[in-house]
Parts: sequence; C-alpha cells; structure tokens
Amino acid sequence: MSEPAEKRLKMNFPMCKAHRAFVGSKAKQNFPAVVEEGLCGISTSVMEFAYRLEALAELFEQDDLPLSRVAAFFHQESTREQARAEALVQYLSERGGHYCNKVIRRPGTEQVCALLPALELMLGQWKEEMAIMVELCRLAHEHEDPHTISVVKSHFLRPLVPKIKLLGDLLTNAQRVGCTIDGTAGFGEYLIDQLYKELNSA
Repeated sequence: MSEPAEKRLKMNFPMCKAHRAFVGSKAKQNFPAVVEEGLCGISTSVMEFAYRLEALAELFEQDDLPLSRVAAFFHQESTREQARAEALVQYLSERGGHYCNKVIRRPGTEQVCALLPALELMLGQWKEEMAIMVELCRLAHEHEDPHTISVVKSHFLRPLVPKIKLLGDLLTNAQRVGCTIDGTAGFGEYLIDQLYKELNSA
C-alpha cells in the first residue's frame, strides 16, 4: 500500500507548518488545503532568496571588493525575486488562500568573500527554487489543481531555465579567467565585472 501523497514530499519542500486557512473565503474553489500551504511556504522561501541576493549585492559594494556591475546584477535579481514572491502571495490571495507572515531567516552569506562562491550560492539557490516549483506542480497534480500547475509552470518555473543556464556559463567563465573561492585572483573578478551586458541580459 502506497503512502499518502502528503508524506512523499521532498524534505526541502517548504510547507507552511503553522498555516491558518481562511475559512470564510468566498473566492476559494477547488483549492486544496495542502496546495495552499505549499504556496504559503514557497512565498516565504522566495522572499528569503531575495534577501540573500540583496546581501550578496551589498558585499560587492564594499570598498575592499568593489565590483559595481556585479553588485548591480545581484540588486536586479533580488528585485526580481521579490516581485516573484509578491506574485505568489497575490495568486494565493486570488484563489481565496491566506498568507501567514513569518520571520525571514538570515541570508547565510557571512562566509562569502569572493565572486566565485557568490555565483555558486546563487546557482544553488535557483536550482533549489526550481526543485520546489516542480514539487509544487506535482503536489497540485496529485490533488487535481490544474490551475495552479498552469500558473506555476508559465510564471515561475519556465523563467528559471535561462537563469540557471546563464549562471552555469558565468561560473565556467569565472573559473577560466582564474577566479578563486577566496578572491585571491582579483584580475579574474575584474574581468567578470566587465561582463555587465551579459549579466544584465538575463
């Protein structure tokens, strides 16, 4: 006998464990409670991603590591992630769901001191975001919520594909020009900083 669908979720899927359903909503229709909880949890995760990217942007604005174009790229992506989080909350509201305000965790960028680990952290973040979006689609499919599947695929999942490709290319180029995890190869980081047009094209 197979396990219930709710118990087969990946361990890193950010369900909102303290979710409070909006019982009196007139807009709620064919909106499974487990999908609502998943959307609530993912919204907070994306907000945390935006906070992490903003912290990385500020790292490259410091006078000991001044890479202004790289900083602008991280600022831009932080703004886009924040907009994605707000769009998730708006979709949740439109379906008659309820968003639970939660404490945003620290960005966890204290050990990052160079461009290469910052790009690796960003790539890992986008891969994690894609994984939880895929898991949300699977969850919505199991609970017969095709509308959520369509919205997540078109507005949140597909835009991540070119971003991950871009980050993979940037990491490869950063390694080729000699960037290191401790920032000792400063010229390589300077060369990457000059690729602002490529960074800004995502």
